[in-house]
Amino acid sequence: MKRILILGGSGFVGRSVCEQLAAHPALGAARIVVPTRRRARARHLLPLPQVDVIEADVNQDRALQRLLQGADAVVNLVAILHGRPDDFEHAHVDLCQRLAEECVKVGVRRLVHVSALGVSDDPTAAPSHYLRTKAEGEQALRVNGLDLTVLRPSVIFGAHDRFFNLFATLQRLFPVMPLAGGESRFQPVWVEDVAAAIVRCLADPAVSVGRTFELGGPDVCTLAELVKLAGRWSGHPRPVLPLPLAAGRLQARAMAWLPGEPLMSTDNLDSMKVPNVLAGKLPGLPALGISPTSMSAVVPAYLGARRNWAEQLDAWRAQAKR
Repeated sequence: MKRILILGGSGFVGRSVCEQLAAHPALGAARIVVPTRRRARARHLLPLPQVDVIEADVNQDRALQRLLQGADAVVNLVAILHGRPDDFEHAHVDLCQRLAEECVKVGVRRLVHVSALGVSDDPTAAPSHYLRTKAEGEQALRVNGLDLTVLRPSVIFGAHDRFFNLFATLQRLFPVMPLAGGESRFQPVWVEDVAAAIVRCLADPAVSVGRTFELGGPDVCTLAELVKLAGRWSGHPRPVLPLPLAAGRLQARAMAWLPGEPLMSTDNLDSMKVPNVLAGKLPGLPALGISPTSMSAVVPAYLGARRNWAEQLDAWRAQAKR
């Protein structure tokens, strides 16, 4: 391959994908094209000499057409967790429909699409806008002319995640953790394992074209257990206060009015009605030659580093007040 286009490449998963692609013995010589609406968002990729960061809006047809010209493969990482129904439709369905159409037009056949664990082959069965539009996006890409691989990861953890880092920060700030959906089950997967799966699919299409993979780690935990681990590993364990679903939905609606991205939405709660664990009916990381990494091998290290930094910052503040 000479040119690989990564949509959503400036994000959390995209960072690891670009780094692993650049270091891959067979794919390292390929140009990795990462479009972004703001170049500053991808500044962490600029030191990689193989990566071309291009300011472009993939939601504009002409921009998408230009980006696809000359590409040998496309990786689609574009996704949102929060928003209005139209936002989910736009990010997960409309983009996939346009991407499939334009790939067929310009002759780009290879496409690796990152979806989500819990997605059903029947979109009407989905309890949330997130899962329904993820399912519809997959269907939009299953067209003649595309060599498609779909990856469905559980919640993804890593040094720059918005999962463990968020719950660790909240427990540093507050004495108790009110939590709805605490019994929902997850099978968290390391971002580097997800990136390795994407790279393996690109490097060896024979094992992945036309297949769907479920990506999860070796540990299955409830949300409440994961929150407690985040507190313990960050050095700020707090009691978890279970909330009934009705109270959780009220809490989520209130959070939606706060500035910035909400911590939890009613759509998130609806998504958690579906267990976010491997069903065992589809191949997983081992089918791609990857041994899943446990949370305990990774998360304590980066939460511990974050704790040390926060404690040092608190010490500096206290000294400045004297």
